[in-house]
Amino acid sequence: MSKPRRRPLLQVPLSREDAEYRATLLSAVADPVRLRLMSVVLTHPAGEVSRSQLAAEADGTSTTISHHLRQLCEAGLLIRERRQSFTFYRPTHHALAELAALLGIEVAEQSSAPPPASQSRVSMDPAGAVVHRQLEHIAGQLADRFAGIFSPETVRRYVDESYEMLASRSRIRRFLPSLTASFAADRLSALAKASGKSSGSGSEVLFVCVRNAGRSQMAAGLMSQLAGDRILVRSAGSFPVAAVDPNVIAAMDEVGVFLGGTYPKPLSDEVVRAADVVITMGCGDACPVYPGKRYLDWPIDDPEGRPLAAVRKIRDEIEQQVRELLKELL
Repeated sequence: MSKPRRRPLLQVPLSREDAEYRATLLSAVADPVRLRLMSVVLTHPAGEVSRSQLAAEADGTSTTISHHLRQLCEAGLLIRERRQSFTFYRPTHHALAELAALLGIEVAEQSSAPPPASQSRVSMDPAGAVVHRQLEHIAGQLADRFAGIFSPETVRRYVDESYEMLASRSRIRRFLPSLTASFAADRLSALAKASGKSSGSGSEVLFVCVRNAGRSQMAAGLMSQLAGDRILVRSAGSFPVAAVDPNVIAAMDEVGVFLGGTYPKPLSDEVVRAADVVITMGCGDACPVYPGKRYLDWPIDDPEGRPLAAVRKIRDEIEQQVRELLKELL
């Protein structure tokens, strides 16, 4: 049997930190059942798979499947989400960006050329009919959630907009429907507060950097950990990239903040309007200014692409700034 052709993975030798990180990923999938489960999730067109589907694919007992899925979640490769009576699993972003390459799975990439203005990305997708049905399903769920606040037409418009905002910047498209659901729900929640249709509770803080792959994600994660549900925290990027930087995820994991399930989000008008405090971190004048908002600028180095030791120092600097701000807000 001929071996599948693999893409070259490395251009330079691994650092010790990178080797340890990759070894963790490899040990998590060093089992035929877990390897099979990861391949099913990574290649599924919907971007997420129900537990019953995974059990059918793996052909194992309920206890065995639960054990393997728990192992993959603990390794930061899968995210578990329960919706009504169903449980769904989707890959984290470093699983998509790195584990897919390690497993030799080709992940579809999007062309960098912009689409014609008259043609949406949904209709251009080779599986456009499937995506259309997925977005209809997402819009139906959110319409129920925001019933009495927004019309179904408004909800559907935000779902379509959110999909296109993410698709226009994403190289990996398999998980876009599930991310669209999360992003659209967050935007609608912010719009409800900004338009006075929902009072919300407590202060809202928005962290903005350029790529939403490092500084703003770290600051949002730290504030969420320290403030709990007393403050609603969001982050966004003026020019977001496809995934959070792996060393940022690793450095935050060391202090008990899990960023494996986060994703870079485009900056949108309603999240700025909903925020009480907007903190910019090297994004210049990209953030719109509204009266009545408190704006702060934290001049902090960008951790993206830097070694883990440097990222740790940036993390600690951000934590100090977050703690000082929390003293004022709380």
